[in-house]
Amino acid sequence: MKRHVWYWGLIAPLPLFLAIVYLVPFLGVVRWSVTEPQLGFGNYVRVFTDPLVLSVLWRTLRVCVLVTLATTIMAYALSYIWVFASPPIQRLVEFGVLIPFWISTLTRAFGWLVLLYNRGLINTGLRDLGLIDFPLTLVRNEFGVVVGMTHFLVPFAVLPLVSSMRHLDTRVLTAARGMGASRFHVFRSVLFPMTMPGVVGAALITLIFSLGFFITPAILGGGRSVLVAEFIYVQIFQTVDWGIAGAISVVLMVAVAALIALFIRLTRVEQMVG
Repeated sequence: MKRHVWYWGLIAPLPLFLAIVYLVPFLGVVRWSVTEPQLGFGNYVRVFTDPLVLSVLWRTLRVCVLVTLATTIMAYALSYIWVFASPPIQRLVEFGVLIPFWISTLTRAFGWLVLLYNRGLINTGLRDLGLIDFPLTLVRNEFGVVVGMTHFLVPFAVLPLVSSMRHLDTRVLTAARGMGASRFHVFRSVLFPMTMPGVVGAALITLIFSLGFFITPAILGGGRSVLVAEFIYVQIFQTVDWGIAGAISVVLMVAVAALIALFIRLTRVEQMVG
């Protein structure tokens, strides 16, 4: 009995800290959503009926799905090389995956702006080679946002995939090859199904992170491809409409929680990280 009391005494500060840091502010946001500008659920009605809000939500969903697909595919390829390539290649991929964690989000966003801008390195290089006559519009649109977000999220998606692949029994792959299966059939029928928990974990991490992106879409979108986080910021600090901002935040939190619960139900949590 004393041991259980001691354990609970050690664990108690963590949920208390989380309640103070996260739960209390969230309850304040919920209060805004039903009291500003007047008491009621009018703000939630606006979330699902206002064309402007619906367009922002739809754009956010579309961009996040594209980013999730692109990130998961790229992360899977990098993870495969990291696990199964020769040691020198593994070290090179490991360095390439880990080094972005040391670079700030703002620096990476401005780096892509330098590359993709109308007078950036990519457009300048293509014009010098005579491949284009007019600069390509690569920023201030959804394409630039998807590129920047994908670049930021790939390292996060690689980690669960690498963990999942490293826990594979490679003898199964060798046996499949020994029985005459081609590399493609081994991948489709053996490797990919066995690494599906890592794929689900990578996609979940990517989708959850992308829903709350602010800096990268704000810089690369240039105000023309506004996602939900930037829209909430505008409603709070520019239009001072705290009610609709709170309602959108609550709806977003509920959607994320439901998504997490669905994936946990479909996939064992411990398998998401191998």
